[in-house]
Amino acid sequence: MSCGEPHETDCSEVLDHLYEFLDREMPDADCTKFEVHFEECSPCLEKYGLEQAVKKLVKRCCGQDDVPSDLRSKVMGRLEMIRSGQAVPEHDVAASPQES
Repeated sequence: MSCGEPHETDCSEVLDHLYEFLDREMPDADCTKFEVHFEECSPCLEKYGLEQAVKKLVKRCCGQDDVPSDLRSKVMGRLEMIRSGQAVPEHDVAASPQES
């Protein structure tokens, strides 16, 4: 998605790292770049607002559920594979070894 307008920070970069921004998992300087981009780009701002609403809804609806202790490490490992461009296995992240 792109609004078709030139920006200092490209729309594709913003959208590729949107969840890092939402989760505040990026340096402050990058957060500032994204905030400036959202002020200039209404399509990206709309996407940000939608993803922020979904994140809040999931937290409200599922925030009290117990999570298996090793799930976070499995999910983080899968995210690192995706970010580095590695092939991601088809099996479910939450599945136990007997279920895969």
